Amino acid sequence: MMFDNLLGEFLGTMVLIVFGAGVCACNTLTKSKGQNGGWICITAAWGFAVTLGVYTATTLGAPQGDLNPAVTLGKTLIGIYSVPQFFATSIAQILGGILGAAIVWLAYLPHWAETEDKSAKLGIFCTAPAIRNYPANFLCEFIATFFLMFVIWMIFSNKVGAMPAGLGPYIVGILIWALGMSLGGPTGYAMNPARDLGPRIAHAILPIAGKGGSDWAYAWIPVLAPLAGAFAAYVVAMALNVF
Repeated sequence: MMFDNLLGEFLGTMVLIVFGAGVCACNTLTKSKGQNGGWICITAAWGFAVTLGVYTATTLGAPQGDLNPAVTLGKTLIGIYSVPQFFATSIAQILGGILGAAIVWLAYLPHWAETEDKSAKLGIFCTAPAIRNYPANFLCEFIATFFLMFVIWMIFSNKVGAMPAGLGPYIVGILIWALGMSLGGPTGYAMNPARDLGPRIAHAILPIAGKGGSDWAYAWIPVLAPLAGAFAAYVVAMALNVF
């Protein structure tokens, strides 16, 4: 059926955010046992989060296991999804991101009041640039998402040969880990409108103790730049006859 993938994408993205935003909370919040765990810890957990989210999505009826509107856009361009499926899937992913972020808030409930830094609390939910320069920030997210989508197509290309069943999510998790360690420094490598926008909405609506603003002035970058990067990856892959 046309929208049978929605439950899987919703709950898969929820799992992604529980583990991804969860590691940010663990490393950031005052009196957390994992406080100051470091960037490698964060990037590794985000890679694991993608793997676990993809397995959840595929098990629950979303065989593509995108968890990301930028990835869904790329697959729409090559004919896997229709335009209505793209929009419905993206909405399901964003809603899953909201739910996942709310679960992280509950898991760390006593720690929000103990943490004074409002920007640090926001950073658990969504990305922010290390140096605020909107053109440069857009470019970084564009480049990171280009390589996310481009390399996904390289991994799953028929020219590589048949992949053993169940291996794909592990390889994509490694890709996310590598992207975080290589290109994550300037902007926090959102690469995913649902990963950023869903939890940002959760931050805005949840009664988080001592929170500040949700930085909506920056929010358009981790939405539009990943979509643009995915489109550019499609153009290049088409020119190279990848499909």
